[in-house]
Amino acid sequence: MQVRPENPLIVQGDGKVLVETNHARYEEARDFLGRFAELEASPEMLHTYRISPLSLWNAACAGMDAAEITHGLRDLSKFDVPGEVLETIKSTIERYGLVKMVPHPDSPEKLIRLEFGSGFIAKSIGKEKSLRELMIEDGRRHWAITQGHRGIFKQRALQAGWPIEDLAGFRPGEPLEIALRDTMLGNGKTFSPRRYQREAAERWWQDGAPAGGCGVVVLACGAGKTIVGMTAMSLVQTKTLILATNQAAVNQWIREILDKTDIRPDQIGAYTGESKEIKPVTVATYQILTWRRSKNADFEHLHLFEDEDWGLLIYDEVHLLPAPVFGATAALQGRRRLGLTATLVREDGREADVFSLVGPKRYDLPWQQLEAGGFIATTSCWEVRVPFKSRELDRYEKAKETDKFRLASANPAKMGVIGDLLTKHREDNVLIIGTYVDQLHEIARRFKAPLITGKTPHDRRDELFEQFRTGRIKLLVVSKVANFSIDLPDANVAIQVSGTFGSRQEEAQRLGRILRPKEKPAVFYTVVTADTKEQKFAMKRQLFLTEQGYRYHIEERQAG
Repeated sequence: MQVRPENPLIVQGDGKVLVETNHARYEEARDFLGRFAELEASPEMLHTYRISPLSLWNAACAGMDAAEITHGLRDLSKFDVPGEVLETIKSTIERYGLVKMVPHPDSPEKLIRLEFGSGFIAKSIGKEKSLRELMIEDGRRHWAITQGHRGIFKQRALQAGWPIEDLAGFRPGEPLEIALRDTMLGNGKTFSPRRYQREAAERWWQDGAPAGGCGVVVLACGAGKTIVGMTAMSLVQTKTLILATNQAAVNQWIREILDKTDIRPDQIGAYTGESKEIKPVTVATYQILTWRRSKNADFEHLHLFEDEDWGLLIYDEVHLLPAPVFGATAALQGRRRLGLTATLVREDGREADVFSLVGPKRYDLPWQQLEAGGFIATTSCWEVRVPFKSRELDRYEKAKETDKFRLASANPAKMGVIGDLLTKHREDNVLIIGTYVDQLHEIARRFKAPLITGKTPHDRRDELFEQFRTGRIKLLVVSKVANFSIDLPDANVAIQVSGTFGSRQEEAQRLGRILRPKEKPAVFYTVVTADTKEQKFAMKRQLFLTEQGYRYHIEERQAG
């Protein structure tokens, strides 16, 4: 066995890859692994990645092949890479495209033809009961499926280990002329998409080829995913439905589209709990589409997908796509689809459904590259650990296991840390973000700060966000409603006081609130209770950002 101690990787036979974080080639190894593997654990000295079928198939869709992965692993590994790992990589990546969906030559409106890489593969697919029941004999030598089964067939095939290359094409949708402005309407400044924004949209579009027009673009919060969406609209030139996370995000999309495209106000509408406008460009919330009167009632607004001749569906924050919308998306495979997200991590484990129903990852730019280019703020991350005082520690130790995380999150000793940080950053624009509303009310009361929660009326939310944007207030306390799609460009300090267990996506989104480029460096604090369940969950929350190149500095506070 050849040993190269100067290299940073150890590839194990089970597909795990260990990386030394203090190695000179660590960043090179991290960026390479991030293209086809997933970070599983990130203790200080040794990070663990796992190579999975889905991560390999996403890499294949992005143009990476087995030879490139093999060469890179061998170049970075301390020891010989296990042969079974290399064979698994090769066989897994090569599965992508062995089953294709193509337009049916005789009945394209009703049927889709299946093409197989070989007769053996066709027989293997035919033996999968869940797939065979959807397949129709198409003459003596071919198989087909109905148009309505396009989504469910891709879902089931992926579950069986057969990622489908969908080349069946799309309905054009009702034409709509859309052009990007040369100057922004609001301030008259010159406007043009950044190089990576245009590149992301063009990789998704692929010049209108059958393989293009579906998939996901992954960019950091603050990197301009909305502009990627508008660029895609200008490429497709069709009636568009945009799905966003909340009313504030809907308003933001509408403002951006009016500011940076030639779409007129009478051509764009909001479909939310507050209004039900259907226009050539319609922006709706996930909440309204999944609303129903009772648990057993129908979803009253899902008809919006089918009632109009949409040529493009844009899923903002696609990692939050609700289950009922997955179901609707499965039936809408004939329409072009663009997913936008800062992280493909889903806490419900449905990344495979995003791959099948929205499309593969088409573009992903590491956050540190965006920071180095000045496109997002230079950021430092701190985890401040504060112990319980003796009375609260006794209460924590006696509590049920199910209650311990909540007690640690609401540790009263955090108030002293918050006060110190606010004094340190008195000249900065500070967001305090948390999960538990009673804790946030106490923080808002103690530090005389305005508070936004799910119960805050939308008009009041917009008013407070605008006051923060314009500098009239420099401190704002926000609940989970501000996790997503809120543009607060001048915020440069975030203090996270509580979170949703080990949610990696929430950690990424909360950091994203302060990533808009600005003159001041950004600082992200997470205040956790030391030696508790909250500290353990914090390590899991930080995984995605660690994968992106962020390091968490640890500050230990003493009991007060």
